[in-house]
Amino acid sequence: MGSSEELKLQHFLEWLKLNGGELRGCNINYSDSNKGFGLFSSDGATDGVLLVVPLNLAITPMRVLQDPILGPVCSAMFEEGEVDDRFLIILFLTLESLRKNSSWKPYLDVLPTTFGNPLWFSNDELLELRGTTLFKATELQKKNLQSLYDAKVKRLVKKLLILDGDLESIPLPRSSVFPQVQDEQQNHASNSKLGNGDDGKKHEVESQVVGVDSSSIQGETVWVEGLVPGIDFCNHDLKAAATWEVDGTGSATSVPLSMYLLSVEEAHHQIGEEISISYGNKGNEELLYLYGFVIDNNPNDYIMVHYPAEAIKDVPFSETKLQLLEAQKAEMRCLLSKSLLDRGFFSNKKETNDKCKEIEVPNYSWSGQRKTPSYLNKLIFPEEFLSCLRTISMRENEIYRVSSLLEELVGSEGQRQPSDTEVRAAIWEVCGDSGALQLLVDLLSTSNGADEASKKQELGRNKWSSIVYRRGQKQLTRRFLKEAEHALQLALSEGN
Repeated sequence: MGSSEELKLQHFLEWLKLNGGELRGCNINYSDSNKGFGLFSSDGATDGVLLVVPLNLAITPMRVLQDPILGPVCSAMFEEGEVDDRFLIILFLTLESLRKNSSWKPYLDVLPTTFGNPLWFSNDELLELRGTTLFKATELQKKNLQSLYDAKVKRLVKKLLILDGDLESIPLPRSSVFPQVQDEQQNHASNSKLGNGDDGKKHEVESQVVGVDSSSIQGETVWVEGLVPGIDFCNHDLKAAATWEVDGTGSATSVPLSMYLLSVEEAHHQIGEEISISYGNKGNEELLYLYGFVIDNNPNDYIMVHYPAEAIKDVPFSETKLQLLEAQKAEMRCLLSKSLLDRGFFSNKKETNDKCKEIEVPNYSWSGQRKTPSYLNKLIFPEEFLSCLRTISMRENEIYRVSSLLEELVGSEGQRQPSDTEVRAAIWEVCGDSGALQLLVDLLSTSNGADEASKKQELGRNKWSSIVYRRGQKQLTRRFLKEAEHALQLALSEGN
């Protein structure tokens, strides 16, 4: 880390302390070129509380809506549904980064200016994702963000910056973490000053939380997206060393209305060891898209399989099938997580395979005509998605038979509409599994194209991340294809 980065970090730490942040059992240091800054263990946290940050430093949508400059403009747009929560935060960060003498400057200076997610890929790097769901999502998001910037952000920021000469006389941003539900309550403000003799006013954020007190937090948990300076430097790990919590009353930290980092019970931190949190059980597709990194051999990886809605109009009897799909609230897509394979045909985990799946046989006059498959206990594909594929793959005679079974239930005059459960049961009795499994095999085979990974010996981080992501998708697709092909053979042999 260069001297300029060290100076920025020092200014941020002083700013954090001035505004009530407390590093009790950790330090903020530079991690590496991929991770940026991170939190590292130090001594002194006897109660497991590593870091405390007052909620008045949280940058949330409500803060923006209560901001004296942005609030009046954004409130109308937000109420009319023209913008969402993330737009408000993006606008706030954009404006504050351009404002002279912004009270947020020390924090903004240590935020990264480039990112590893596909939105920041070069055209050459993005080609590594071609043919994947992530490639399509990235292209769409780039267009949406550019349109949003051209239509709203650019014009709005210019308009607001006209006031820049008057901003110093306007109160600094109020902290509005949650919607206003009660009268304002003064938070415990930090009276600490900068160590160099600065009077502390230049970069001190107003320490008042609108509409939040201990009783409102205890009574109801309100989740909002936002940034929390300091805590948001925590990097991800599959085995988290800490979790973040909210302390409404100050009982855990002695700082009411704060967020804090708490060491997990089994973690034994050595001084200087990086402290990580979990971003959730996310696959590489989500990690790369949202955060710009991947995990090799990620145990939480998954693939998405979907039948394109626009393709249904080209199948025979599409209108009737669309009505049946709507009646059963059919799922046109599904996520297949790696963990599903643990109970499949080719799993080595016997303790999972030995557990029998509970089967509920509907009590209809025509129920039970089709024999329950012997392989049902190891069929790992979601029933809702298989029911969708059964419907799409139905032949003409099967459509008539399904209609006949449903007519027995609701009457020839159609006194009522069949339930989604009844529609699924009728389709299963008539169609079985073979048609759906054949269609599933076709979908997985289409996704299992040749791997066109870059052959270059030296790969940048973005290309390496793309290859790891795509390789994981290919491997999972092949394994799920093997499961589907085996299930199809069993279904055909049993007449299902």
